[in-house]
Amino acid sequence: MLHVDPIFAATSALPSGAAAPAVAAGPETLPPPFTISALVTETRLDSWLALGLVLAAGLYLYGVHRLRARGDRWPVTRTIFFLGPGLGGIALVTVTGLHAYDTALLSVHMVQHMVLSMVAPIFLALGAPMTLALRTLPQRPRKRLLAIVHSRIARVYSFPLVAFAIFVVNPFVLYFTDLYRYTLEHAWAHELVHAHFIMTGCVFFWPLLGLDPLPGRWPYPARALLMLLSVPFHTVLGLTIMQSSTLFGGDWYPSLRLGWADPWDDQVLAGGILWAGGEFVSVTMLAVLVAQWVRQSEREARRIDRELDRQEARERAAGSPA
Repeated sequence: MLHVDPIFAATSALPSGAAAPAVAAGPETLPPPFTISALVTETRLDSWLALGLVLAAGLYLYGVHRLRARGDRWPVTRTIFFLGPGLGGIALVTVTGLHAYDTALLSVHMVQHMVLSMVAPIFLALGAPMTLALRTLPQRPRKRLLAIVHSRIARVYSFPLVAFAIFVVNPFVLYFTDLYRYTLEHAWAHELVHAHFIMTGCVFFWPLLGLDPLPGRWPYPARALLMLLSVPFHTVLGLTIMQSSTLFGGDWYPSLRLGWADPWDDQVLAGGILWAGGEFVSVTMLAVLVAQWVRQSEREARRIDRELDRQEARERAAGSPA
């Protein structure tokens, strides 16, 4: 049975000779035009992802509370990054009414793709949740977490070249095979793709921009080069989608018979979103990486200056009696 969100229940008949797809039961009405108000009216709070977001936010805030209760400091910016663009970004494209259109408009799906795989993981990494956990967990859970972080599997998947390959190859496998059509037909597969986007983004951006302690982290020049290499990938994928002579998902989108959206125009818009959005995010994050590099260089310079001052003071103290 094909998966259509409740707002997209059964649609009108196909032209003669075309095989009519089986659609979820419901009132035989066409999907309403996409509007901003639908982001509120179609919001759902009963999904497993909504529960996971609330749980993650609660655990993070509890960790911050424990640190402050014992007099330790936790940067406010990290909390804002993790809860705002991080978890909030995921909620924006999966919990609000935007989710109701993700199987009817490829452009909406591409917005989800961008946020879940690029925007949200970056700010989750800048929130440093692993560092927070290591500073607040009891001794035994902390040792287990460290064992996971330094395990062989974690070392392999966090290695920048492996993460880069996963990040680049996955979209091509999804969109240029029958897998994408399968995710449109099955709700569980569609939700699994959302989770996969988040995991892929975290695997790629955490070693590059994250503040958590990870094994085998590359120096900043190599990280900047890898980030720069990711920019053309979005251009190629976006232009390929825009210039494709076939519709992604086969006859799925035409079968919905949306009178207010043309599948071909929407596919061009989807490619443009991926192209422009990918380049903007990549260049912006490259700037963030360079800023981190500059701050680290300044800290290292101050450390060297302090060491030289201490050495000079010791030499003066040793020469005073003479």
